[in-house]
Amino acid sequence: MTYFLVKQLCDFSLLRRVLPFKVCRRKMPSYNICYRVLRHRWMKSLPVFSSFRSLSTQPAKDVVDLSKFPVDKIRNFCIIAHIDHGKSTLADRLLEMTGAIAKTEKNKQVLDKLQVERERGITVKAQTASLFYSHDGQEYLLNLIDTPGHVDFSYEVSRSLSACQGVLLIIDANQGIQAQTVANFYLAFEAQLAIIPVINKIDLKNANPEQVESQIEKVFDIPREECIRISAKLGTNVEAVLQAVVERIPHPGGSVDDPFKALVFDSNFDHYRGVVANIAVIGGRVKKGDKIVSAHLSKTYEVNELGLLRPEEHATQKLFAGQVGYIIAGMKDVKEAQIGDTLYRHEHPVQALPGFKPAKAMVFAGMYPVDQSEYPALRSAVERLTLNDSSVTVQRDSSLALGAGWRSEPWCSSAAYRQMAPLVILKWREERWRLHQNEKETRFDYENADYQAADLIKMDILLNGRPVEELTTIVHKERAYSMGKAMCERLKESIPRQMFEIAIQAAIGSKVIARETVKAFRKNVLAKCYGGDITRKMKLLKRQAEGKKKMRRIGNVDVPKDAFISVLKRKEK
Repeated sequence: MTYFLVKQLCDFSLLRRVLPFKVCRRKMPSYNICYRVLRHRWMKSLPVFSSFRSLSTQPAKDVVDLSKFPVDKIRNFCIIAHIDHGKSTLADRLLEMTGAIAKTEKNKQVLDKLQVERERGITVKAQTASLFYSHDGQEYLLNLIDTPGHVDFSYEVSRSLSACQGVLLIIDANQGIQAQTVANFYLAFEAQLAIIPVINKIDLKNANPEQVESQIEKVFDIPREECIRISAKLGTNVEAVLQAVVERIPHPGGSVDDPFKALVFDSNFDHYRGVVANIAVIGGRVKKGDKIVSAHLSKTYEVNELGLLRPEEHATQKLFAGQVGYIIAGMKDVKEAQIGDTLYRHEHPVQALPGFKPAKAMVFAGMYPVDQSEYPALRSAVERLTLNDSSVTVQRDSSLALGAGWRSEPWCSSAAYRQMAPLVILKWREERWRLHQNEKETRFDYENADYQAADLIKMDILLNGRPVEELTTIVHKERAYSMGKAMCERLKESIPRQMFEIAIQAAIGSKVIARETVKAFRKNVLAKCYGGDITRKMKLLKRQAEGKKKMRRIGNVDVPKDAFISVLKRKEK
């Protein structure tokens, strides 16, 4: 760092004469900062006051006038695809070609910001990006509304689709139509969206775009002439995709003269600003300072900030009908920004948009730290997760065997989509329903079902006749014997041997249905008997047996925590 000192006259000459201070200005070119230093005239280096101001800063973000984009110059679309068919790669090329991001070799999965997304190549948290694109001398605003790429986010995908007027259906030129391709197609078809089939990865050696076009024509009844062949990795023919978005996807409805109405299709949490909600403006306009209301919660908020996502936040003055952006309105919890909720201005109530329902949980698990000293760390991690994902619902639970933790498990009806197969309805009852081993070929969904009567019984686990409350379970009558036997066998393997015999029993009421025995350690009391009368040996053995019996009567069986975990685990068949 280099700097130089410049003498500067005081603005008030009288002040300069009275006060024995020298006013200096220092400059740090490498930091583009200029600051003033006041120090005593007789002091060499110690400043008594300093003030900073920036000589030059980085260019401010260009202020975008969104009023010049009426609804007929807006296209809202999303990309849907099966896992690993190139959805994120195509999004990268679209961002580069429209100037949203600089074209570099590091642009890989730009919209995938979570570590697990980059490692597994699966979009979990959907992102949004606004693109400016010139076509036939006209400037268009293209809003790319990303969708989760995993099979367990059907509701989130449907809400993203509700904010769009068209979709890009990506299909791998090598793998062809897969299960999730079919599922996402019907979601878009039922929403009456324009569907543009895009055949990706035509640069692969085994690519067969002709066969994929035949599949699309046969399965989806879309003419092969409407398919676009591209290589998102190399950027081949990606320009045709942008042109098709403008020409084949209709513009959004609504007008800026309508009352303000917006759809919340995603949200995340910022520790300094609160909830950042992604919205699609259905009608009207909204600006900073407006009072808005959540139709689901009937709460009123004040808009503190709003703007576009490019894909980073780009603050603007207003958002108009048909546009997609973010809004910050002082929400303290992401559960206040429910996906599918409707926002409207306080003074102009409107009818809520149809289709809203609370987020559906897809993973049901009990979480208990093995070491209870790690419970605060686990609680902190769970709280951070719930701050950023409104679909995560946790309930604190406590188990005598496992300690403090969280647990959730519902009754439901489940449905599966298998590749090129109709819908299959199954019932999830006593045990977890296991899908096909290859998750790329199966899609899972479910709906809540009513409660039904079942032949359930209470099964106790006894150790030397004493019930272990932590292992008491409710099981179906038909599975009681097999489950009781399995639990007794696992306990036998896990409980350490004692100086007395341990009887492990599974009982229903007073009836024992299964038993295992942990043999006692046994001292050879006959080791010093070298012959002699047999009565002497029998006396020693009888005394030992009486001691073992007394120890069994008054002794306590210490069941280690590992034994509880082993018993509660579901072993693979």
